[in-house]
Amino acid sequence: MPRHHLATPARLEAFSDGVIAVIITIMVLELKVPHQNGISGLYAVLPTLAVYAISFAFTGIYWINHHHLVHRTEEADELVLYANLVFLFCLSLLPFFTSYVLEKSSTLSPSFSTSPR
Repeated sequence: MPRHHLATPARLEAFSDGVIAVIITIMVLELKVPHQNGISGLYAVLPTLAVYAISFAFTGIYWINHHHLVHRTEEADELVLYANLVFLFCLSLLPFFTSYVLEKSSTLSPSFSTSPR
């Protein structure tokens, strides 16, 4: 029976940390400086900041849980590596859905819209 190469949990964690850092970077790049000055400008981007904060918290919670999970792992076989890739793939969709919510916010809920009616 051929022996499969086992990855160390540290390698798994390092790769995952890198991917999660890129995910957060992509999300923060969606934040744009408001065109208006002062409080009215900040008020205009408040929904965007709220969605970003929720997405950041969501990603952070998953990162913390992943950290605890990896530290309880002694070795990572191919099944664990593939499961981790699926997890990271799902998490990598978060910037897309964050952008989607921001772009379609006027059709999702009238109270969430930044544009006057």
